[in-house]
Amino acid sequence: MNKFSSIDYIIFVIYFFVVSGYGYWVYTRKKTVASTSGSHDFFLAEGSLTWWAIGASLIASNISAEQFIGASGQGFQVGLAVAAYEWIAAIALIIVAVWFIPVYLKNKIFTMPQFLETRYNKSTSLIMAIFWLFLYVFVNLTSILFLGALAINSISGGDHLHAIIIALAVFSLVIALGGMKVIGFTDVIQVLVLVIGGLATTYIALTLVSDHFGLGKDALAGFGAMLKDSPDHFKMILAKPGPNASQQDVDKYLLLPGIAMYFAGQWIVNLNYWGCNQYITQRALGANLKTARTGILFAGLMKLAMPIIVILPGIAAYVLYKNGGLQHEMNIGGHLNPDNSYSAVLGFLPNGLKGLSVAALTAAIVASLAGKANSISTIFTMDIYKKYIKKDADEKSMVSMGKIIIALALFVSILLTWKDLLGIGGEGGFTFIQKYTGFISPGIFAIFILGFFWKRTTGAAAITGIIMGFVMSILFNNYAPQLFGNDTFLYTAYPNGHGGYEIPFLICMGLSFLFTMISIVVVSMFGPKINPKHFVLDKGMFKVEPSTLALIVVTLLLLAALYVKFW
Repeated sequence: MNKFSSIDYIIFVIYFFVVSGYGYWVYTRKKTVASTSGSHDFFLAEGSLTWWAIGASLIASNISAEQFIGASGQGFQVGLAVAAYEWIAAIALIIVAVWFIPVYLKNKIFTMPQFLETRYNKSTSLIMAIFWLFLYVFVNLTSILFLGALAINSISGGDHLHAIIIALAVFSLVIALGGMKVIGFTDVIQVLVLVIGGLATTYIALTLVSDHFGLGKDALAGFGAMLKDSPDHFKMILAKPGPNASQQDVDKYLLLPGIAMYFAGQWIVNLNYWGCNQYITQRALGANLKTARTGILFAGLMKLAMPIIVILPGIAAYVLYKNGGLQHEMNIGGHLNPDNSYSAVLGFLPNGLKGLSVAALTAAIVASLAGKANSISTIFTMDIYKKYIKKDADEKSMVSMGKIIIALALFVSILLTWKDLLGIGGEGGFTFIQKYTGFISPGIFAIFILGFFWKRTTGAAAITGIIMGFVMSILFNNYAPQLFGNDTFLYTAYPNGHGGYEIPFLICMGLSFLFTMISIVVVSMFGPKINPKHFVLDKGMFKVEPSTLALIVVTLLLLAALYVKFW
């Protein structure tokens, strides 16, 4: 397996200067034509992002190290079933575009804590602002940086992990300090690099398979060989393990519990992520309704194709490993690690393409880090600094504080990543993010969805929901099997291979959401019949234009075809 050549380094350096140069040009142009307030321009790029920039930025921010490394790893371990996270996201984005975004824009919502204060009260807003800041720094930012640095270090064949951590953080800092407009428009380049480099990696992965089976270097033949050799890795719905199931099959089901997850946590994961998440919604909150909707639906269409880039290489690595290939590459450190799948395939790319593919991986990492750092900065500055620390802060001081918080957040993530203090490597990157985000997702999504559409929901009920969602998540994830048994009418727990029993975490999320919704409804029933802070909705808000409807129909037809094919 060859390492980086001179042409790889040249391509990578060109990518760096193109993105940085374009970002600087956008930044200087922004300063000369700015027509909005300094803080709104920095945090939201208000009114300046086009629909294609919004869609590209959503994808660039979403597809990061946890997808390239983590999702490929789960493609190796489980197969195409993990594509549910990508494909159900397309439906979630339709729901967000049609029903969520109109509410945000009509009520001039710029941050998620602001939504909670407007709809409920300051206490709910402050609690969740602190929650989000901890989640974004200690789970998302840190895991993206760690997984990305680990992958690039492995691909480059060196022992430069700490240098790569610093380089990624600094590159992200350069982009993030330009504000949301620079992030949004540089993300267009990032997505182009991401898609081209990602497709090159997938092509090489498929040709490696075809060559291994004596079919020549033919990508389509390689895909056909994968379908024939490992049909179980191309099923979207995993079967429920029976009493004699292997631990490997049980482990797969714990990650993706078959049809049951579509009635439980899969929707909560996606709707919370795409609709109630500052990091994502921020891209659309500064635009008008038509632009925001088109951008979001454009992102939904792109999500349908993402498994080609982030999951197929992992499945290809599995087929090769199963048939005697990639033994050294997959067993780095003396044991099999599915998260090595993507870097194992990348190592076989020819000179030049390797540099392009590593640039694609870096683009995904940097876009996510910059976007996440900007969201951390936005929440802290608008919802804590301006409201509680310096109420008379002017536009200039808010932007300055925002830049300081961006730098501080990235510095903290470097410290946490330096020796993997959070144990991300042992948990598995994709699972780490999904599982620990899932501890607060049920409570957040419950108070948002009821806050949108049920006039009676009260502030006291919202705080109850936040607490209940967190407590229920801990109960079902950690203690329910020991307290209530392994098989109840609510759930089935399975052996986790470490002497204990676990409920699939997506099922835990669904159960937590159910009990959280019940608690919010019960507490709200003791309040007024109509909360004075409810949102005034009218049917006209949710009407869509013909072009928007056409995008929705195309997305749903493509999704239906994919599920029919791979059910």
